[in-house]
Amino acid sequence: MDSPHNEVLPQERQQRILALLKAHGRVVASELAARFEVSEDSIRRDLRDMAGRGLCRRVYGGALLPTAHFDGLPQRMQRRDGERSALASHAASLVQAGQTVLLDAGSTNVEIAQALRGKAVTVITNAPTVAAALCGDPVAEVVMIGGRVDPASGGAIGVIAQRQLAELQVDICIPGTCAVDPETGVWGIHAEEVAFKQAMIQASGVAIIVAGVGKLGTRATYRIGTLAQVDHLVVADDLPAELREQFLAGPAQLHLVPVGAA
Repeated sequence: MDSPHNEVLPQERQQRILALLKAHGRVVASELAARFEVSEDSIRRDLRDMAGRGLCRRVYGGALLPTAHFDGLPQRMQRRDGERSALASHAASLVQAGQTVLLDAGSTNVEIAQALRGKAVTVITNAPTVAAALCGDPVAEVVMIGGRVDPASGGAIGVIAQRQLAELQVDICIPGTCAVDPETGVWGIHAEEVAFKQAMIQASGVAIIVAGVGKLGTRATYRIGTLAQVDHLVVADDLPAELREQFLAGPAQLHLVPVGAA
C-alpha cells in the first residue's frame, strides 16, 4: 500500500522518474518504489503510462530510454563501459586459435575484435570499425564483406553483403543484438540489419550472443532468432535472479561474467 506520507501526484512522480531515466539511462522499479515510498504496482503503472507515451521502454524490473534515444555507434564506442569490456573479453575467449568468426557492427564487437588481437583467427566482418580494430595485427587475418555501409549501424548490409555472406560457412558468429528475451529469443530493430544477422547464424556452426543487463528480458521489433539457435549466451552475473533461472533453464549455455571489477 502506498505510504500516507507521500502526497506526490502520479504525473509529478512520472516527471521525476523521467528525469532519473534521462540522467542514468535506466531505472529499477524496486528502487523507485523505495525512493517515492509507494508500491511497486504504482511504479509499474507509472512505467506503463510512460511507455504508452513513448517516454521509456519497459524492461524486466524497470525501464530504459526508448530505442529512438539510444546513442549511435560513435558515441557508444567513446563511452567507457566496464560491463561491455568484461563481456567482450569473455566472448573472445570462446574463440579458439585456427577458427573463423563472423563479427558484425557494434561497440561490443569492436571490443571483441580488440580482445582477439594476437590470436591466430580469421575474422570476417561487414564493419570497418571491427576491421580497423585488428588492422596491423601480425597473427589475425581479416576479411571484409562489402557493399553499402549503413550510417546508423556502421556495417555493410543489403543485397551485396547478403550475397557474399550466403557463400560462407564459418565456425562461429557473434551477431550484435539489442534485446534478449528468455521466452521469445534474440531481437533487433531494423529489418535489413536483422536479415544480415539471421544470415550470420545460418552461415555458422556456433552462435554466440553477448548482451548487457539492460538488454535482458526485453524485445524489439524484429526477431533475429530463438534461443534454440544460440549456443552460448554471455551476460553479466548481476542479472535478476528470476531471469537467471529462466536463461539457465533454456537451451543456450549461459556464461555469467563478473563485471564488478571490470
